[in-house]
Amino acid sequence: MAMLWKFMRVAKYSKTALSPKVKVRGIPTHSRHSSSKSAPSDFAASAPCSNTVELLGKSYPQDDYSNVTEKILSKVGKNLHNRKHHPLWLIKEQVKEHFYKHYLGRRGTPLFSVYDGLSPVVTVQQNFDSLLIPQNHASRRKEDNYYLNRDHMLRAHTSAHQWDLIHSGLDAFLAVGDVYRRDTIDNTHYPVFHQMEGVRLFSCHELFSSIKDGEGLQLFEQGHRTAHKQECHTMEAVRLVEFNLKQVLTKLMTHIFGDGLQVRWVDCYFPFTHPSFEMEINFQGEWMEVLGCGVMEQQLVNSAGAQDKIGWAFGLGLERLAMILYDIPDIRLFWSEDERFLKQFIGPHIWQKIKFQPLSRYPPLINDISFWLPSETYSQNDFYDLVRTIGGDLIEKVVLLDEFAHPKEKESGGRKKHGTSNCFSKEEMPETK
Repeated sequence: MAMLWKFMRVAKYSKTALSPKVKVRGIPTHSRHSSSKSAPSDFAASAPCSNTVELLGKSYPQDDYSNVTEKILSKVGKNLHNRKHHPLWLIKEQVKEHFYKHYLGRRGTPLFSVYDGLSPVVTVQQNFDSLLIPQNHASRRKEDNYYLNRDHMLRAHTSAHQWDLIHSGLDAFLAVGDVYRRDTIDNTHYPVFHQMEGVRLFSCHELFSSIKDGEGLQLFEQGHRTAHKQECHTMEAVRLVEFNLKQVLTKLMTHIFGDGLQVRWVDCYFPFTHPSFEMEINFQGEWMEVLGCGVMEQQLVNSAGAQDKIGWAFGLGLERLAMILYDIPDIRLFWSEDERFLKQFIGPHIWQKIKFQPLSRYPPLINDISFWLPSETYSQNDFYDLVRTIGGDLIEKVVLLDEFAHPKEKESGGRKKHGTSNCFSKEEMPETK
């Protein structure tokens, strides 16, 4: 049998969110303007039994697609973005205050509604189909998502609520919440993180009213799709929507990071927007991507009942912005209950300048392990889930170092073997093997 040897490294145990009893061994929502109702964490989830998963007061039958772990279920209902003085709450409140202050409706009330208590349990239709994501798209894979069963899952993005909110009659809103993706283990990736979704729709009058002699301009035409527009949009409409989108986001990031911020736009692809862009900022001499955005696919807008409007959408990660703004080096820290971390973000107002002060004084511990793979259906994210289930939030990083297959058995497709190299560190005491 062919033996494929893979060498990986599991890095940094740190005591950011761990009970002192754990020991480390060498190897191992509906208001017009704001909705903040959140399920209490002690009621969020119970351990999955053999046939069902109990989550947020509902029962979901398991099937061959069910792959959510107890570790992930324990995160549902924590709602860090709604926890006062938490760094993710600070970012959410800064963005919310900016939109409330600068974008007003005709009656002087905030134009954008905010929804930050929507359930993270969504249907596959909401998460993928409503966003025009093809059936064979890689983002649907079990290896990359947490499924309760074939019909329900933990949302992989806040975009899962776009269609429903537009269908309810809204044309300007922000949706904030926890999202879940199976992913690698390092200091910038975690299986649960927090996103903010923004959507703005325009009628023909709203878009062209400020344009001189704009009475004859139209939103739609029967044309051809190009790199710059959809087949049903006029070039005039797309240019104005794109200009408004980039102006709104540039003002937002300048408000958060300060005047003089350098911004650049990179063309990219999303199934639910076209044209699509990634926004990069130059912060402390380094270019970094902070969000994705674009002109919404008209097919999505039409199916939600807003056929006479055109719009833009954006999505940003709260952790990403908080790590940049507060100089937080490790994404696991957001889940910490350590008062030394949490007290650093308590201040008189949400705009207070804060620079994170490290907690640990001790070097990491590195160990190597190897193991046989259970089957040909194994994915690397299966191992990451296992590591997180056993090691919890101590684990900072897993690194694949090497692979080996016996030259005489390489073509036969037999059992495979992986190896990992592990690095652990704790906040209060040095590690020992």
